[in-house]
Amino acid sequence: MQATARFAGGQAIALTGRRRTGPGRLRVEALRNSILWIFVACGATAAIEPSPYEFMFLVAAAAFAGANGLMFDRSMAPMIVLMALFNASGFLVLTPFVDDTKSVMFVCISAYMALTAIFLAAIVAKDPLRRMRVIRSGYAAAGVGAAAFGIVGYFNIAGLGPLFTLYDNVRATGPFKDPNVFGPFLVPPIVWTAQDLLLGRARRPLLAALAIVTMTLGAFLSFSRGAWGDYAASIGLLITLTLLTTNSPRLRRRIAALAIAGAICALITLMIALTIPEIRDMFVERASLVQDYDAGETGRFGNQIRSLPLLLERFSGFGPLQFHKIFIEDPHETYLNAFASYGWIGGLSYVAFTAVALFVGWRLTLRKGPFQIEAIAVWSCLFVQLVQGLQIDTDHWRHLYLLFGLIFGLAAADRIDRRRGLFAPGLAAKRSLGGDGVGVAREPAPVARLGKCAQSVVHLPQARQMSEVAVPPERRA
Repeated sequence: MQATARFAGGQAIALTGRRRTGPGRLRVEALRNSILWIFVACGATAAIEPSPYEFMFLVAAAAFAGANGLMFDRSMAPMIVLMALFNASGFLVLTPFVDDTKSVMFVCISAYMALTAIFLAAIVAKDPLRRMRVIRSGYAAAGVGAAAFGIVGYFNIAGLGPLFTLYDNVRATGPFKDPNVFGPFLVPPIVWTAQDLLLGRARRPLLAALAIVTMTLGAFLSFSRGAWGDYAASIGLLITLTLLTTNSPRLRRRIAALAIAGAICALITLMIALTIPEIRDMFVERASLVQDYDAGETGRFGNQIRSLPLLLERFSGFGPLQFHKIFIEDPHETYLNAFASYGWIGGLSYVAFTAVALFVGWRLTLRKGPFQIEAIAVWSCLFVQLVQGLQIDTDHWRHLYLLFGLIFGLAAADRIDRRRGLFAPGLAAKRSLGGDGVGVAREPAPVARLGKCAQSVVHLPQARQMSEVAVPPERRA
């Protein structure tokens, strides 16, 4: 069939039916998706250095380097430029410490993390909804697996406690070195799975609920105050944003009912867990907002305050990983550490990047469109962990850079498709958060109807492919 669609700029483009995809192309995409799934799932293996995640990043970069693998858009420029400045400043201030192996490795890891974020943004921008499904699936598998290892270690099943806990089975770490990283790592898959249940799109609700319980228990047994705060704030933000952005009364009632049921179940589970003396004692100790090592002139907060006058006098900061040599402990504050380890150029670049991420994230989350559902879940986690940077060092968390890549990739896809006019705002808004029902499909929102044909609909991936053929190369993003 032939039809005519009106794209942005008023240009009429002839579309000649469904563009066929050959078996070779399908096999390539299936292979890429498998590699992407394994790459994301390997994010849970942080106790090994170099970990399988690093190896799979090289494999994934090679797999997606060919045609139709990546898409770079000008909306990614702020992320790329500011991350480049941040890391360039790190290498510059590293100069006096090139003999310090740990300092050199610290700066190199920062540059590698930035590359993973840019790579993931380009992956998502090319085929956002399909690849987001792959990423969510791989991360969910990683989250359940990591939580299971943490639970097994905490209860010392089969004598595995020393492998998956710290402090003689007091705090679960799973396949991570630090419980304060292990706990927050579990929050994104919990939020994604909870979103599927809230929107009624989980294919196996009971299995999804079991996954949430497993990951929640893992996060709880990490006894990380930051993880507990992440969990509560991210779930709360997910529910709030979904309620604010949907026009469906039925969906609102469903969310309210499930939120109340979930809170009751969580409270009952917590009460049962606290009947175990070891868990109760550790919970009481960790539930305090201020620990002994936080307070006092030489505590964490005291050291942060005392470092400020010195940093104002040193344009290059203290140097990578040099803070603890002056104040005994690391800063445990991401933004302060940016100035201390990367100098003023690096610190200002990181603060500017955070500001850009805040703008991009909130705008994408509150804008009606086919990517709004995905953006709400990603932003509910990323925003909270950006705030958490005020409480702990997050600048080398792999999953944080994964979230950076996802939000900028979705923003790039949104800009590209709006520029090409690939969906009608009215229809996309109705579909983006449930419309008049709770059955939200994972397929893209429909695009503008083609001319006067009888309600013909082109889905987003197909329309994007056709527009890439029809739009002259010099006009493409």
